[in-house]
Amino acid sequence: MPHTAALLVIDMQNTLVSLAFRAAETVAAIAGLRERAKAAGVPVVTIQHRGTGVEAGTEGWRIVPELTPAAGEETVHKTSADSFLDTDLDDTLKALGVTEVVVTGFATEFCVDTTARQALSHRYDVVLVADGHTTSDRPESGEYISSERSIAHHNGIYRYMDFPGRSIRVLSSSEVDFAAP
Repeated sequence: MPHTAALLVIDMQNTLVSLAFRAAETVAAIAGLRERAKAAGVPVVTIQHRGTGVEAGTEGWRIVPELTPAAGEETVHKTSADSFLDTDLDDTLKALGVTEVVVTGFATEFCVDTTARQALSHRYDVVLVADGHTTSDRPESGEYISSERSIAHHNGIYRYMDFPGRSIRVLSSSEVDFAAP
């Protein structure tokens, strides 16, 4: 099967992006990837969460304007951190002939991580875009790891993760080449 990538844009919705660390930079990185994917004929699949604070049809549920899906682009609706669970994501990717997902979005340690790991279990290669995922903005001190450290931590995990028969890469948005395996 030939190498075929798809760009996944996970939960880049108004309410969630309003909580995000380095929101503008992350949106810009993903928007640049979307333009390059579309120019290369690579499918863009937008994943949209529905739940508390992001009820379907509300302004907070809508995808941020810079990343709103274009006509003909696939949108998958989910209700858990796993973009594959009880959705048509796997069927959509298979119908498009996808072999590798380029993962971006919100939130690093929840939906991004869970979806990337499930993609591996569904036999897709994974590119985690190092500057294309983010988490909630939180202070350096406190009970939780800082936003910046959480993002760096997950980028590090994926650099060293081994999954039999799968390719896993961590690339900056500028390094992503939609034509290369």
